[in-house]
Amino acid sequence: MMKHFLFFFLFIISCSKFESQANNAVDYLPKSKILEIKNYLKGKNYNQDLAVFINFKIHSGKYRYFVYDLKNDKVLQKAVVAHGEGSVVKNSDNLQFSNTDGSHQSSLGKYEIRESYNGKFGKAYRLNGLDETNSNAMSRAIVLHSYYCVSDKESTNSACLSFGCPMLSQNAFNHSAKYIDQSEQPIILYAFY
Repeated sequence: MMKHFLFFFLFIISCSKFESQANNAVDYLPKSKILEIKNYLKGKNYNQDLAVFINFKIHSGKYRYFVYDLKNDKVLQKAVVAHGEGSVVKNSDNLQFSNTDGSHQSSLGKYEIRESYNGKFGKAYRLNGLDETNSNAMSRAIVLHSYYCVSDKESTNSACLSFGCPMLSQNAFNHSAKYIDQSEQPIILYAFY
C-alpha cells in the first residue's frame, strides 16, 4: 500500500513539474491577449487556428515572438525578434512606439500577414496594419523579414535593431514561412506591449 502511495505521489509531482514547464512558454503570452485574438478572428476571413504574437515587454534578446496554435492552446514556435531603433528610449528599458513614417519605431496592434515578395532582405512578408496604431505599416514598408544579425538563440544581449520591421533570424524566418505559406487564409500577427 505504501509503495502505491509513493508511486502516486511521485507521479503527481512529475506531472505538475511537466505542466509548469509546458506553461512557461505561455507565461509570455497573457491569456487575455490570446482570448482577444480568438474573439477578433470570429467570423472573419483569417486563419482561425494560428496567430503570431510579439510581446515587446520581453527583453529583445529573449524569445518574444510566438507562433501560436489557437485550437490546441500551445506555442508552435518561439524566436528572438528585433524592434525598431527609434523605439529605444535613452537610459531606460522601456520602449516607445509610433505609426509615423521615418520614426524607425515599431508599431503595436494587429497586422494581417500578406503576400511574400523578394526584396533586399530576401523573402519577406508585407504587413497590413489593422489598427489606428499601425495603419501606416504598408506605406512605411513595415514587413516581416530575416536579417543576419538576429540570433537563433536567447541571450542576455539585446537584439540588433531594425527601421521598425519585426526581424527574425534566417532559421526562425524559414520556420515561420512554412506556417504562413501553408495557410489558405491570412494569419494575424499581434504586437503588444
